[in-house]
Amino acid sequence: MEATLFAGWVYDFLKPHAVDLKVAHPEMLKAITAAKKKNDRADAEKIADLLRVNLLPECHMLSEELRELRRILRYRNMIVRTATKMKNKMSGLLMEVGATYSKEKLHRRKYFNDLLERVEDVPNSVKDMLKLSRSSLEMFEAVQKKLVCTLREDKLIHARVKRLMSIKGVGEVTALTWVLETGDSARFHSARQAISYCGLCSAQRESAGKDQRGPISKKRNKHLQTILIEAAKLAPRWNPQLAALHEKELSRGNHNRATLAVARKLVEYMLAVERQQKDFVPSELAA
Repeated sequence: MEATLFAGWVYDFLKPHAVDLKVAHPEMLKAITAAKKKNDRADAEKIADLLRVNLLPECHMLSEELRELRRILRYRNMIVRTATKMKNKMSGLLMEVGATYSKEKLHRRKYFNDLLERVEDVPNSVKDMLKLSRSSLEMFEAVQKKLVCTLREDKLIHARVKRLMSIKGVGEVTALTWVLETGDSARFHSARQAISYCGLCSAQRESAGKDQRGPISKKRNKHLQTILIEAAKLAPRWNPQLAALHEKELSRGNHNRATLAVARKLVEYMLAVERQQKDFVPSELAA
């Protein structure tokens, strides 16, 4: 069975009736779709052959409880993206009519209300849209806080999230994303495998002894990649070790590589915390 939008539901439906249930990795089965002869019978025969010799590429399936929590987290992330678009639209409306405003204070309630009262030569339709956007923004903010609170208090992941947050630079959303997107981190045999899963390394092209590295691979967990990149931009402010790493990479003259180096180090830290099952202790303090 290939992983699809309904894979989780089908998996849960079949699990009580199966001795051993496996979900095939769709990316690894592309050779079947590229074959000249393709039909359901031929596909089933190829998958059966792979399963018979224990070579079927599998997808990792989270438990039903973790998938439910992950659905909540991804919904929260969608709400945040929508709120960001709304903020940008409010700024755009003010720029369209030539109104002057403070970018840093625009989304503060008191400043916004004062702004609407003192701006001149602004059509009433624009004011109405700004008020509507503001009310929507407040609703989005309340919803996302409620969703994060729901996840924070869940007993299934509370201890793991708390341990991960002992790493300076790892916030609540970053910890929640790591827990709910990786599931069981023990499935990663090395830090390199976890870094690859998070999409923090480049694609490799090796042939005839020549090794070429391309741009960041698109074969990754995009949710983890996005959160880790955002966290890596802020983490050096709070973590001296990450700040030193960032400065070292930045001295080579590439901001993006410095950010990626910090993100990879964050993955190593979180993987270490998960394996040791205890709060993070910096190496110099541990010594």
